[in-house]
Amino acid sequence: MIEQAIFQLADRGATDPGMMVVSGPSGYGKSVAAAWAKARHRAYYLQLDDFVTRKSLLVQLCLVLGLSVDGKPPKGTIQHLAERVAAQLHQARRPLIIDEFDFAIDKNLVMAVFSIYEMSRASIILIGEEAMPAKLQKWEKFDGRVLDTLYAEPVSLEDARRLARAKNAQLPLADDLLAHLVKIARGSVRRVSNNLRKIFETGAAEGWDHCDLARWGDRPLQQADVKRRAS
Repeated sequence: MIEQAIFQLADRGATDPGMMVVSGPSGYGKSVAAAWAKARHRAYYLQLDDFVTRKSLLVQLCLVLGLSVDGKPPKGTIQHLAERVAAQLHQARRPLIIDEFDFAIDKNLVMAVFSIYEMSRASIILIGEEAMPAKLQKWEKFDGRVLDTLYAEPVSLEDARRLARAKNAQLPLADDLLAHLVKIARGSVRRVSNNLRKIFETGAAEGWDHCDLARWGDRPLQQADVKRRAS
C-alpha cells in the first residue's frame, strides 16, 4: 500500500495534489510496509511521537533529510528551518513518509506540514490510524491537497503463509493452524507474527518437523481484543 502511494504520487499531473494518506488499525503492517518502501524507493522516513512540537518536527526533518552539521541539526528560526527542509525536499525529489501522523493532528501541526508541502511541492505520504482521514477533513485546505486515501487491508491466509516461510522455512505449518492465527488476530499482521514466533520457538524446543492445529492444541496464543477492535 505504501508503494502504491509512491507510484500514484510519481504519476500525478503537474496540477494534481501531492500528498497521500494511508490509514488503518494498529498492527495492520503500515509501518513495516513503510520501512520496506523507504529502502526500495530511497524515501525519507520520519516517525512522530507524543512529544512532537513545531520546532522538534522541523529539527527531526532536518536530521532525516541529511541537513545536519557534525551530527547536529542546523540552527535558526522556525521559518529558516522550514525553508531549509522545503528546499531539500524540492531539490531531492524523493518522497517523504511521515508515520504516526495522528500525533501531528493531536498537536495541531497539520498546517505546518501543509506549509512544507506548499513550499516544496514534494510527494508526502502520511500514515495513521483508521480515523485519521475523517480528522483531516477539519482542515479543508489541507484535505484538498490529498491526492488519494488508501486503507490498510487485514492480514490474510496468504499473508500468514508468506510470513511463516520468511520466519522459518524449515518448520512447515499447516493451513488449518495458519487460518486459526488469522482468525484470532482479527486483521493484525503483528499478532500473526507474534504467534508465529511463539510456535517456531515451541517447535524448536520440542523437535517438531511440522505443526498443524491439532499438534498445537490448546497452548496459549495472543488474541486481538474483540471489544477494542469493534470500538
